[in-house]
Amino acid sequence: MNKKKRIPLNPFVLTGYVSPDYFCDRQKETDKIISALLNGINITLTSPRRMGKTGLIHHVFHNMQENNDVKCFYVDIYQTDSLELLVKKLADAILGTLDSTEDKIVKNVISFFKMLRPVVTIDPMTGEPGFKVDVERGQGEYSLSEIFAYMEQSDYRCFVAFDEFQTIDRYVDKNIEALLRSHIQRLTNVNFIFSGSQRHVLENMFVSASRPFYQSTQIMPLGTIDKNAYYQFSSEKMRKNGQTIDGESFDYLYSKLSSHTWYVHTLLNRLYETGLKTIDKSVVDEILSDILLENEGTFQTFLRLVTPIQARVLYAIASEVSIKEIQGKTFLTKYQLGAASTVKTAVKSLMEKELLIDNNGEYQIYDRFFGLWLVENGY
Repeated sequence: MNKKKRIPLNPFVLTGYVSPDYFCDRQKETDKIISALLNGINITLTSPRRMGKTGLIHHVFHNMQENNDVKCFYVDIYQTDSLELLVKKLADAILGTLDSTEDKIVKNVISFFKMLRPVVTIDPMTGEPGFKVDVERGQGEYSLSEIFAYMEQSDYRCFVAFDEFQTIDRYVDKNIEALLRSHIQRLTNVNFIFSGSQRHVLENMFVSASRPFYQSTQIMPLGTIDKNAYYQFSSEKMRKNGQTIDGESFDYLYSKLSSHTWYVHTLLNRLYETGLKTIDKSVVDEILSDILLENEGTFQTFLRLVTPIQARVLYAIASEVSIKEIQGKTFLTKYQLGAASTVKTAVKSLMEKELLIDNNGEYQIYDRFFGLWLVENGY
């Protein structure tokens, strides 16, 4: 059954991937990933959260699946804590998708999967077969072998994206990396994107000589969207709504939000929603103030989670927007933060709480709106 094409009322889409018409730029990154995958190279894609990794993966897969010989699967493993849950997520994404007829689907799934024992279900609306699986404790490795064998024999070229892949680092079973690597390196019909937002954890998996995935992928850090491309995309969408935003005003909001994709897109979404014919700096400030006020309760909750010194460190970093020398004398003196060791401990705790991120060696407030609110309120 063909799905009805979704046409969003607001072109600055904040959740999910709609189509290339609502996806901004990333052409170089898209071409680079597609080229690598088609040439048998696995990709490690890293960036802070909300920079647009997931959207890029879906955009890449959308483009690749224009070739009818390709099948792409997105698997978010952030909520998993074991190999069995990872395998279930993978099975749910793949089962029944690699065969051309309903009879063949059921026959192949039942013949390939002995350990998973999938239960065949029928969609009452479409009559199409589906599958329900459960992976019991201790069955993960064999079930994984079955899934990869199923993909390997397919007439389709298969591509899998494991999002938030660094999650496996916190599994109780520390042999997971070696297990996955041993299976993946034997596959000739399947290639992978391993993406994640904890850059150092993820990159350590792939660049440390002591780890199983060492030098097994092409590392690709994801940066910001080019400002000129972003402005062209935004002004075109505004124009179709009878609105205009001049380059100076766009530069202002782009800079104000540190070019962080989700926050820029959220503000553009709200500016579009106003329907105002002219979007200038004063309108940007007004809508931004509305957003900060709406989230004030959440931001106050964040502060209740931290100690006084941690709050001062947050304010200091927010004021600088981004700071590299976090224990430097100039920074410590300017904000009266005390001893470097105290700040080091505070930073470690703030990163564990995910209020702070290390972006390529520079410390930043994770939530850009929270950072602006801190500065506005003088915390």
